[in-house]
Amino acid sequence: MKNKFPASLFVVQLLLLADVAVSALLLHKYSDWLGVVCLVPAVLLIVLSLIVYAVFTRNSIRHISKMNTHLENSAAEYMNTLPAPVAVIDKNKNFVWYNQIFTEKISLGQDVYGLDFEGFVSIDINNLISEGSAVCLINGCIYKISAEKYDKLNMSFYVLYFHDETDYYAIKKHSEDSHQNVVIITIDNYDEIMQNAKESVKSQTSLETEKIIENFMLSTKGFVKKTSSNTFYAIIENRYMKQVIDDKFRILDQARSIKISDKYPLTFSIGVGLGADSLTESETIAKQCIDMALGRGGDQAVVKTENGYRFFGGVSKGIEKRSHAKTRVISNALQDLITNSGRVFVMGHRFGDLDSVGASCGIAGAIRLLGKEVNIVVDRSKNLASHLINQIEEQTDNNLFITPGEAENCIGENDLLIIVDTHNKDFLESRSLYDNAKSVVVIDHHRKTVNFIDNAVIFHHEPYASSASEMVTEVIQYFRFDTDERFPTCYADALLAGIMLDTKNFVMRTGVRTFEAAAYLKKLGADTVAVKLLFSNSIESYKRRSQIISAAKIHRSCAIVAADFKSDDIRLVAPQAADELLSISGVNASFVIYKTGGTLNISARSLGAVNVQVIMEELGGGGHQTMAATQIEGATVQEAVKALIHAIDIRLADES
Repeated sequence: MKNKFPASLFVVQLLLLADVAVSALLLHKYSDWLGVVCLVPAVLLIVLSLIVYAVFTRNSIRHISKMNTHLENSAAEYMNTLPAPVAVIDKNKNFVWYNQIFTEKISLGQDVYGLDFEGFVSIDINNLISEGSAVCLINGCIYKISAEKYDKLNMSFYVLYFHDETDYYAIKKHSEDSHQNVVIITIDNYDEIMQNAKESVKSQTSLETEKIIENFMLSTKGFVKKTSSNTFYAIIENRYMKQVIDDKFRILDQARSIKISDKYPLTFSIGVGLGADSLTESETIAKQCIDMALGRGGDQAVVKTENGYRFFGGVSKGIEKRSHAKTRVISNALQDLITNSGRVFVMGHRFGDLDSVGASCGIAGAIRLLGKEVNIVVDRSKNLASHLINQIEEQTDNNLFITPGEAENCIGENDLLIIVDTHNKDFLESRSLYDNAKSVVVIDHHRKTVNFIDNAVIFHHEPYASSASEMVTEVIQYFRFDTDERFPTCYADALLAGIMLDTKNFVMRTGVRTFEAAAYLKKLGADTVAVKLLFSNSIESYKRRSQIISAAKIHRSCAIVAADFKSDDIRLVAPQAADELLSISGVNASFVIYKTGGTLNISARSLGAVNVQVIMEELGGGGHQTMAATQIEGATVQEAVKALIHAIDIRLADES
């Protein structure tokens, strides 16, 4: 029952009854009998309506009076003098009582007796009751509303307390905005690009660099300190850090405007220690972000959030590192680790290609020369380098290749697992083998992803290298062999095939060290003709590749095509088609979509003008700036094409 009888309804009812009475009187003029017949019901209706109204009003008054009596017995007078708003609602969630300050602060003088609580306060009363409290914005103030239930005198009602926490939230926001974060700024490959520069160029570059950083810090009202020739430490408050993130770290674009000797653009890598409880923790997070940025090729800012990493920038090509010092140290440490281990297992990524299998064969051949037992773990049913595997087996006497299941059953506590051509846990040939291994080494050249292997004894990660085969070739050059036995030429062929695959025959991502590695392999007896034969395809494969290319369409200088047919070699043909599409004039990137089972795959390639890695990352994949891929589960080809075009539009809009 409501607490007030609707006045408008009562007025309308009276008007209708009056109309009936007037009509009866008018009829009485024409016929006494008809007038009496109409007048008697009219009088009865009027009397009945008055009785109903009186009864309803009496019950309503009795209800409120009863509630007020109970409240008075429960210290209603005390609640009325409280400095905080208090209100009482009945089981129907209607207001039945409130104190004076409620009228002043909440209802602003409005009489809310009988009104629905949810209609007056924008909050779910059921959630409030179940949770016990809730926060709500009322009249520009933030209130924490708490509810207490009372069951007495056969009545149920809730007492609501309104706690004004506006000042608390203002102080909290000020504290959060004032929270300080460590930001580390490094100049990518500073030593390599400056080693041959003139002193005047070094001074001018240093001056321009520091000026850009100082101007950047002026807008943040933060503090910056140069800690080395290529590293700066800064302290920035949250309030300004948010604006820097919203602006997508424009300092990255400003840094690229500096050219060293009018040739090499300067690039920054930035790590942000956001969300830490202390400056020490913030510095640790910032260092992790810097490692992630450098592992992805530099020229980008990395911010670690609760949901993972956020990346900004990354539009430039990485500059090759020419120093071999790091490789020599890695090589010596790896040889000691192999010597002190029992059996060695070498594993690449799922659907291994010539680079993955080639790098595995190269490191395995070197380990055999060291006199250690070694096996390469491959799933032959899901491998794109079966020709290479067959060739190695024909030219070697021992059982080098084993299945993931066999490796998982025999790996021991003292055994070593070497992972090549991937550092992502999700892309491993066998995740179980990795989980069972106690000692892990990673050798990879792909730009760093979020789900990287974080427990490796040696993590040799070089995103500037052309291929994992190039990195393995450099490592084995520094191995100290105690035997005069020559390195088998079949392993040298495998390494050269891996380099040629990832460089597109020494065209893409090729640096000085790439040719040095190839020269070393040639010295070991690598046969370029034999390697070339590993890339040969059947006439049927060539026709399928041509079919894919002929169906391509251009969108924003990107060739996009969906291979709508099934074949056993689609995983091999699709990437080849993506490579060949780059030879078309005006095409800066190519994307081939193909289906394997219930999974849609996208193979992406570019010549460097478009960063296909960040486009694939939008779709959950990754790779290199010029070579990347992704997999999409449970989507149709049309949905995949639409998602790809959307990702291209987003990334190209950001880069423009």
